[in-house]
Amino acid sequence: MATNLIIARGGVEYVPPISLAFWRWLTVFLILIPFFLIEILKKKNDLKKEFWKLSFLGLMGCGVCGAFPFIAGMSTTLANMGIIYTSSPIFIIILSLMFFKEKINLSRIIGLVLCIVGVIIIISKGKIDLLTNFKFTSGDLWMIGSALGWAVYSIYLLNWKSSFSLMARFTLIAFFGALSLMPFYIIEEAYFFDTAFNANFLFWVLFAAISPGIIAFTLYTKVQKYVGASLAGFVLYLYSVYSAIYGIIFFNETLLNFHYFGAGLVFLGVYLARKTIR
Repeated sequence: MATNLIIARGGVEYVPPISLAFWRWLTVFLILIPFFLIEILKKKNDLKKEFWKLSFLGLMGCGVCGAFPFIAGMSTTLANMGIIYTSSPIFIIILSLMFFKEKINLSRIIGLVLCIVGVIIIISKGKIDLLTNFKFTSGDLWMIGSALGWAVYSIYLLNWKSSFSLMARFTLIAFFGALSLMPFYIIEEAYFFDTAFNANFLFWVLFAAISPGIIAFTLYTKVQKYVGASLAGFVLYLYSVYSAIYGIIFFNETLLNFHYFGAGLVFLGVYLARKTIR
């Protein structure tokens, strides 16, 4: 999932944000549909029953969470994006408590606080002045929308049962996600940006579809099945740790003391949160 940072820093230079999100999820659908078309056709009656649920999950998971971060990256900093996205697991816990009575105890709350502190240390590079100079932009509002959208997607993905297999359901979610993005993609192409269909376009769309798309969403769904929505949300804190590692590998960034300290707090927080399910 953290490879999405690579796309946010590199992909949007070559492909407009909504175009990238639209073609990403359409590509996910086209890759998966040959493997699950027979199951979907056999369960066409179930598809009718779950139509609105699948549409909603596609809108939240692929539409809102697919396009909003790319749009945000055009007018805010990666530091702001990272700090704001740490609110998503908090939204997940609150919504799970409100609508599905999912249990949370002191150990998980302590874990949550440690994760937030660890992420902020990594993003701020251990400098307090970066936080005191934190300023909101229009991009930050897009990120708040994305964080809330991911929370809604997470809890309903878990609590809305489906007659489809995990991957067949994901195939349909990708389809409805692309469908939800289509009108905005058309508007973007008509009035704002022109997508250049070249080698760069092909590379970034395939990368976005396979790594933070098929692989990340599938594994996240599996994690949810085992530990629930609120605990699965803690993986978003690992996002910042892995993002720092990718920064070292792909963008020549340096591993410093604050990386170790922040990562240590994140892993300790996830460990404390995980203990509660045993």
